[in-house]
Amino acid sequence: MSTLIAALQANLTRVRERIAAAARAGGRDPSAIALVAVSKTFGAAHVLAAAKLGVRAFGENYVQEALLKIAQMRQAAPELSCQWHLIGPLQSNKTRAAAQTFDWVQTVDRLKIAERLSAQRPPHLPPLNVLIQVNISGEASKSGVTPAEVASLAHAVAALPRLQLRGLMAIPAPAAEAGARRAPFARLRALFEDLRAQGLPLDTLSMGMSEDLEEAIAEGATMVRVGTAIFGARAADTSPPLAADR
Repeated sequence: MSTLIAALQANLTRVRERIAAAARAGGRDPSAIALVAVSKTFGAAHVLAAAKLGVRAFGENYVQEALLKIAQMRQAAPELSCQWHLIGPLQSNKTRAAAQTFDWVQTVDRLKIAERLSAQRPPHLPPLNVLIQVNISGEASKSGVTPAEVASLAHAVAALPRLQLRGLMAIPAPAAEAGARRAPFARLRALFEDLRAQGLPLDTLSMGMSEDLEEAIAEGATMVRVGTAIFGARAADTSPPLAADR
């Protein structure tokens, strides 16, 4: 077993145990909580190693970085069917590549972006799963719509062809105390439930990362995005080349 595989296996075991414990504490089924491994800044060798350990969903922040990684993965391991999530801000000039390549775009925060994704999603692919990103903590540095804007954007996005609105996503401001970490997740869940009450068939609350996944699960997260706890601290990619690249 390679050093990389061994390290990832240990990290993944700990993360899966944390998810399961948090789910059981809330009376939930751990299998109902999807894990997205955030692989941004890590190369295809790390993704391949994680995929061999059973991870199938990967989150990327930058379209260009993801395109290279996805192509490398498909060449090196075409038998592994991975799901790719865009979890970083999406610029208008990158929507075509995103629509053609990703399975999920979690960061829709403007109708213009949604309309471009809808128009540019190839007809031979299934509808693109999208989430609306909410700036739940009101941070000037964060992307996302305000809570007051969620409903109007959600209904507009849900009406677009070639897209499937699945729910909401947020990255709250960091907080040291567990109660303070839970509060924004509770607000996001309330928005989610309001939209469902308005007739939108939503099923996904993407919230919670390495530092706060327990609090997110306690407040109803159905998807957590975990990077550091799986791959380690972010740095320039130092992963070895894939066998196909040697």
